[in-house]
Amino acid sequence: MSELVGYIVSGLVTGAVFAVMASGLTLSYAATGVFNFAHGAVGFLAALLFFELNVGFGLPAWLAGLIAVLVFSPLLGYVLHRVMFRGLAQAGETAQIVGTIGLTIALPALGLWIVDLTAEPLGLPRADATSLPRGLGPYPPVNVTVAGVTLDSDQLLTFFFAVLAAAGLWAFMRHTPYGLRMRASVDRRRLATLRGIDADASSAMAWMLSSTLAGLAGVLAVPTLGLDPTAFTVMLFVSATAAVFGRLRSIPVTFAAGLGLGVVQNLVAGYADFAEDVTGLRTAVPVILLFAGLILLNRSGERVAGSAAEDAPPPDYLADLPVWRRRLPWVVGLTLLLGWTLTRPADDFYVSVVAQGLVLALIFCSFVVVTGIGGMVNLAQASFASMAALTCGWAFSAGLPFPVAILLGVLGATAVGVLVALPALRLGGRILTLATLALALLADQVLFQVDAFSNGTIGWPLPAFGLGFADTTDPRVRVVLLLALIGLVALLVRNLERSASGRAILAVRSAPAAATTSGVSAPRTKIMLFALASGIAGLGGVLFASFKGSVTATDLPAMAGFVWLAVVVLQGVRRIGGAVLGGLIAAIFPELLATWHVSAHVGAILFGTGGMILAKHPDGVLAQMAEARYRRRRRRLERARAAEIQAEAAATARAGVTERAGVTERAGVTEAEAVSNGAGPPPGGGSTTGASPGGGDAAGADAASPMRAVAGTSEDSADGGALFRLENVVAGYGDVTVLRGVDLSVRPGEVVALLGANGAGKSTTCAVAAGDLPVTAGRVLLDGVDVTSWPAHRRAREGVLLAPEGRGVFPGLTVEENLRTWLSDPDPVYERMPQLAGRRGIAAGALSGGEQQLLTLAPALVRPPRVLIADEPSLGLAPLVAERVFEVFAELRDRGVALVLVEEKATSALELADRVAFMSLGRVIWTGPRAEVDETRLTAAYLGVSR
Repeated sequence: MSELVGYIVSGLVTGAVFAVMASGLTLSYAATGVFNFAHGAVGFLAALLFFELNVGFGLPAWLAGLIAVLVFSPLLGYVLHRVMFRGLAQAGETAQIVGTIGLTIALPALGLWIVDLTAEPLGLPRADATSLPRGLGPYPPVNVTVAGVTLDSDQLLTFFFAVLAAAGLWAFMRHTPYGLRMRASVDRRRLATLRGIDADASSAMAWMLSSTLAGLAGVLAVPTLGLDPTAFTVMLFVSATAAVFGRLRSIPVTFAAGLGLGVVQNLVAGYADFAEDVTGLRTAVPVILLFAGLILLNRSGERVAGSAAEDAPPPDYLADLPVWRRRLPWVVGLTLLLGWTLTRPADDFYVSVVAQGLVLALIFCSFVVVTGIGGMVNLAQASFASMAALTCGWAFSAGLPFPVAILLGVLGATAVGVLVALPALRLGGRILTLATLALALLADQVLFQVDAFSNGTIGWPLPAFGLGFADTTDPRVRVVLLLALIGLVALLVRNLERSASGRAILAVRSAPAAATTSGVSAPRTKIMLFALASGIAGLGGVLFASFKGSVTATDLPAMAGFVWLAVVVLQGVRRIGGAVLGGLIAAIFPELLATWHVSAHVGAILFGTGGMILAKHPDGVLAQMAEARYRRRRRRLERARAAEIQAEAAATARAGVTERAGVTERAGVTEAEAVSNGAGPPPGGGSTTGASPGGGDAAGADAASPMRAVAGTSEDSADGGALFRLENVVAGYGDVTVLRGVDLSVRPGEVVALLGANGAGKSTTCAVAAGDLPVTAGRVLLDGVDVTSWPAHRRAREGVLLAPEGRGVFPGLTVEENLRTWLSDPDPVYERMPQLAGRRGIAAGALSGGEQQLLTLAPALVRPPRVLIADEPSLGLAPLVAERVFEVFAELRDRGVALVLVEEKATSALELADRVAFMSLGRVIWTGPRAEVDETRLTAAYLGVSR
C-alpha cells in the first residue's frame, strides 16, 4: 500500500509540472486561437537562464528563479506577441502551426548560441543535455517524509508552486478587471472591441501569463529533465494532452488532468510488468497517453477542430501570365542545374549535397499532397520514410531481390499511412497534428526499437540503385534520377488537382458537411490522400537509404518530420516548387554553415525566425515573390491606363473647347449675358449647357438615383450641429467594395433610421461607424474630430457604441460579468430590470433572445453612450420584447443620445425616427425628415419594385 501511495504522490509532483505547462498552453490558445508548439521551448529558455544565473553567476536559487520566471518569461511572451503571435492570430492554421514549430527550433538554439558566445568571456558553464541543474530548493535537496512517502525539497516546492500558480491564475481570471477583459476577448473577440476592450492588449497579457507559466514549469522541471531541448518538447506534448482534456478552454479541468496524467504515468511505469517485454514501451507512456487522450476526447462527441486546416486558398498571382511565362523560371533553373551537374566530376562533393537535397525534396512532395492539397497537417512523414527504408532493408537482407524489397518498402509505408489516416477520419486541425506526431514518436520509441525489424544499432545494408547503363553510386546519376521522379510526382499532383478526385478533395477541405450531402466520401478522400503522401515519402526514404548505403532506426527520426513541414511551408506547401526549394535549402544550407565555420545554432535560429514570415505571408516565400511581381505588373498597367485616360481627357477637352466656341458664336450669347439673365455661371467656369437639368451628366445622375437632388438638399440642412457623421465613405471586404461614397450624419437626441433592402450596405455602414471595418476612402467624424483611424475599442471608449446584429452578449460570461465589461457597478441595471437581477449568476448564453437583447442595451441606460448604433435590434424578438427595446431607444433619445437605427421592420423604425436615410447599392440615395418621406415611392424602392 505504501508503494502505491508513493507512486501516486510522486506522480502528483510530476503531474504538477504538466499541469502548470498545460494551463499556460490553454490560456494562450483560448485567448488568441494560436496553439503554441513553442511553449516547451519557452520553458527551456527559462530553465537555461535559471541554470546560468544560479550555477554560472552564483545567484541564490530563489533569486535566479524569480528573474527567470517573473521577469524574463513575461518579457519574452510580450516580445513574441509583438513580433509574431499577433500576426499569426490572423493567419491560417497551417501557418500558425509551422510558425510556432519554427520557434520551437529557434528559441533553444538562440539560448545555447548565446551561452556558447558568452561562456568563455564570462566564465559560464556550457549547457547541454548532460548538465545537472539544481532545483529551487536547498542544495543538496533535503528529504521530507509525508504520510510514509519520502519526498525531497525540490519535489515539495514543485507541488507548492504549481498549486499556488493555479490558484493565482484562477483568481486573476475570475476576480480582476484584466481577467474579465481577457475572458471577454476569448468569448467574442469582435464584441469585446466594440465594448471598448483592447483585444490586442488582452492577447499580449495572455501571452505574458502563458510564458510565465511555461517558465515556471521549465524551472520546476529542470532538475529532472536537465537542459535537453527535446525533453522539454516531449513534455509539451504530454502537457498538451491535459490541455486537450480541458477542451483547450477550461484551466481548472486542464490542471486536474495534468495531475492525473502524472499519476497514471507513474502507475504504468511501476506496475505494468508486461512493458518490460516490449522495448521502449515504458519511455513511450507519455506519448501513448497523448494519443489515447486525443482519441477519447474526440469520442466525447464534441467537435474540437475542423476536419482539415481551414486555410483559404491563396489568390493565383500568376493567372494573368501565359503558360510559358509561368514555366520559364523553372525550365531555366532545371536547365542550369542539369548543366552544372553533368559538367562536374563524379566525386564532386556538392553534387552529392544537391542529390541529398533532391531526395529530401521528393519526401517533401508528400507534404504538398497531404497538407497543400488536402489541408491536413501530418507530422508523421519522417516515420513513413523510415518505415519504408527499414522494411526495404529487412526484406533485402532476407534474400528478396532489391526491386521487390523497394516495392515492399513503399507498400509498407503506404499501409502505415492508411492506418495513420484512420484517426484523421474523426480528428482534425491541431488535434490531428498532435495525433500524427504522437504516432510518429510511438513508432520511433517502440516499433523501430525492435531489433528484428531495425537490426539494432547496426541497421541494414542496401545496394546502389541500378539503371542498367549506370547506377546511383555516381551522384550525377542520382540527380538526374531524382529530377525525373520529382517531375513525375509534379505531373501526378497536377492531374490530381484537375481531376474529379481533386474536386472532391477541395470539397471535403472547404465544406465537409456539404461534400457529404453531395455524395463525396470524406473518409475515402482522406485515406486516399494519406496513402498517396505516405507512398511518396516511402519512396524517398528508400532512395535516401540506398544512396547512403545503409539504414538505421535513427537516420530519419520522428522529430525530423517536425522540421521538414516547417521547411516546406516556409517555401510554399501548395506547390511542388516549394518542396524542391525546401529540400535543396535543407541540404545545402547546413553544409555552407559548416564550410564557413558558423555555429549550427545559427542555422536553426535563421530557420526559426523565417517562421515570422508566415505571420505576414502565410503561403510562403514563393507566393510572396509571385505577389510582389503581380503588384509590379499591376502598377505598370495602372500607370499606362492613367496615361491613356489623361490623354483621352485632354483630347476631349480640346474638342469641347472648339465645340463650345462654335456654339457661343452661333448663339451670340456670352457668359456675362447668361449671368445677367439669371442663369448664373456654370460650375467650374464651364458651359451652362453641360450643367443644365437636361444635360447629359445631370440626366445620368438622375437616372441612377431619382431622389439625388432631394438627398443633397435635406442632408445639407441636417448637418448643422451633427455629433457624428460619415463623409463620402468607401469601404468593403477584401477586393469587394460595398460602400460607395456614403454620407450620413446624426445629431444629439436624434434618431436616424437607416433603411434599405438586403445587401444595400446597412450592416457594413454600422461596422464602419463603430470602427469594426476600416475605410478605403472618406472620413468618420465624432464631434468634429476625425476618428477614421481610431480602432473600435477607442471609439467605444469615446462613446460610440454598436449593438451588433444578433445578440451583443458574451455567452460564456455570466449576466453580471457581461454588465461589468461596460459598467463598474451593475446594481442600477438590476433596479431598472429586475428580470436580469434574478439571473445575475447565469451564463448569458442561457438567456432567452429577449433577455439577451435587453442585456445588450441595459448598460446604455446607466452609462449612456454619445452615439448608439443598433443593427437589427428586433431581429427574432417577440412583439412585446421588441416594444420594450424601442422604449429603451426612446428613453436614450430623450437623454441626448444620438441613435442610428438599422431595422428591417420599417414601420417600427419610422415611428421612432426623426430622420430617415435610405440606402441602395452602397449609397445613401435619400435622407430627410420623417415627415417628408414619400411612403409609396419609398416602399417601391425598398422592395425593389420599379415604378
